[in-house]
Amino acid sequence: MIAIVDYGMGNLRSVEKALHKLGHTATVTSDAAVMQSADRLILPGVGAFGAAIERLRRPRDVESLAESVLRFADTGRPLLGICLGMQLLLSRSEELGEHQGLGLVPGDVKRFDPAGDRAIKVPHMGWNAIRFPRESPLTVGVEPESQVYFVHSYYCAPADPNCWIAECRHGVAFCAALQVGNLLAAQFHPEKSGAVGLRMLDNFARWGA
Repeated sequence: MIAIVDYGMGNLRSVEKALHKLGHTATVTSDAAVMQSADRLILPGVGAFGAAIERLRRPRDVESLAESVLRFADTGRPLLGICLGMQLLLSRSEELGEHQGLGLVPGDVKRFDPAGDRAIKVPHMGWNAIRFPRESPLTVGVEPESQVYFVHSYYCAPADPNCWIAECRHGVAFCAALQVGNLLAAQFHPEKSGAVGLRMLDNFARWGA
């Protein structure tokens, strides 16, 4: 079973429906016991980093959702961050001030510069091609230059460039997906990226099974 973390921010049902379409069992939950009983975990997200991390860290009866995610990650089971969920895995974000992330992936979340060498629109919204600097379970069977769907104004800058498993260019080259051990993450929305995105979700759901 795949647990999708419900902290009130994200395309939860879209991810759930995509997994069901692929024939996988998935449930949206904020229950720590359900999360810990899952075979794999997805941390989605849409919105502002500060509000999201505050909701994840909000005290609960048993443990905060942030503590639940960290405990799950520590077990070595597969965990996938999507969009804001990817950014939350990093150490810090500069979105609307400085905020500390979950710290599972060392690095910072930075804003695109619309006044850089190549004028760009911010947010980065729509379809864009991705390339694969190294192999990963997430991208098996996906052709280089495949188009995926992005909606974001900030991008991840992991401290270790060797964790990049997909890259994209929007003014600058940025990390479109990463892998650190059992952690996978995508800045784009696989649930909105057609057959390519479904293939990646299926890859995640089958990884290590």
